[in-house]
Amino acid sequence: MPANRFYNTFDSETLTPRPSSPSEYRNAFQIDRDRIIHSSAFRRLQNKTQVFLSGEYDFYRTRLTHSIEVAQIGRSICAYLAQQSEMLDDGCFIDPDLVECACLSHDLGHPPFGHTGERTLHRLMRPYGGFEGNAQTLRILTETLFNEGREGMNPSRAVLDGVLKYKTLQAEVEGAPNHYLYNNQEVWLDFTMGHQAFPTELTPGKVRNQFRSIECQLMDWADDTAYSLNDIADGIHAGFITVSKLERWAEGRELNERDETHIKKLCAAIREGRVERKLNSAIGRYIRAVTLVPNSTFLSAMTRRHQFRLEIDPDMQAESRLNKKIALDLVFKSPQLQQLDYKADFILTRLFEVLRDRYIEQEKGSTLHLMPATLEAEIEKAPDAATRARLVCDWVASMTDSFAFRTYRRLFDADFGSITDFV
Repeated sequence: MPANRFYNTFDSETLTPRPSSPSEYRNAFQIDRDRIIHSSAFRRLQNKTQVFLSGEYDFYRTRLTHSIEVAQIGRSICAYLAQQSEMLDDGCFIDPDLVECACLSHDLGHPPFGHTGERTLHRLMRPYGGFEGNAQTLRILTETLFNEGREGMNPSRAVLDGVLKYKTLQAEVEGAPNHYLYNNQEVWLDFTMGHQAFPTELTPGKVRNQFRSIECQLMDWADDTAYSLNDIADGIHAGFITVSKLERWAEGRELNERDETHIKKLCAAIREGRVERKLNSAIGRYIRAVTLVPNSTFLSAMTRRHQFRLEIDPDMQAESRLNKKIALDLVFKSPQLQQLDYKADFILTRLFEVLRDRYIEQEKGSTLHLMPATLEAEIEKAPDAATRARLVCDWVASMTDSFAFRTYRRLFDADFGSITDFV
């Protein structure tokens, strides 16, 4: 198969050269994609919250099903652009395997209990460098994906650039609650950028974080498409979004004609039992809402990945924002979910505090073994509290919802657990 001219050796390069095999039938991006799919970090997403706690009902989305849906949308956008854009052809196109890899990877760093878990861990880790989902994804890919040796998968530059939505180090935005990378990840950021310094106009924070490869832009729109539509669908199926609630919500807001029409159509779909059909068909409209536009950046001379930007139809963006607002107000801010958020924050706080006292601050006289032996050994060798905290945080963040619940109950529920209960 002829090489895809859209990419060059700069894109497929890895920080540490990979051993080559004459029998290898995959390109660098396919290797990265396959390694993600066969990792325990990816499998754990099946029991991590998307909207509702995993396991409540079988048909609600989890982080895993969400990631699979994002990957499908991402590949479809690649196919659409390959067919529609005059700047692409059969020998020069955005690689769908690369985009799929970025889409499957984008939520690997999310902890149990969704965004509540992320906020809680950031609060608890603030003295030790904070916690950020995208930064944790980078840490998994580059340092901890293969648990046996706590090694990363040495991803290709294009995959890293496709996953990294944020390119600002925490030290550059002190006090920010999210949207940063850990300070010790500078080596990976530098590699991803081809060792090129950011221009002065790309100031740290929001401006720099908008600097993204075409694959990262594509992954981000696929993610927006999936959760702005699917969170609505799950909210309707769970009874949080009903016709009466939606109509009352709309009455209290100043909506334009386009928004009013969208809500009327959504109400009609609920009445007629056509929610899945309507929202699934909308995915096609979101896919076709993109256009490839030439762009010039400080990396354009090195890679085509930074020669284009994804232009998205403003009406589709507005519809996506409206769906997110509906889901936020009627689902995420509902008393039922807020109560679960409170419980999740309480559970993670109690867990982390016990582990902090035992392993991070290392209380005198405490010899309890509360974590896996391999991790305990690594913590014992850690040079400082910040390193110990990051290792503890890795373990807590990797927990599924149910594992976090069980661990909490073993530690604090007198009626739960036995000497044979190890998992």
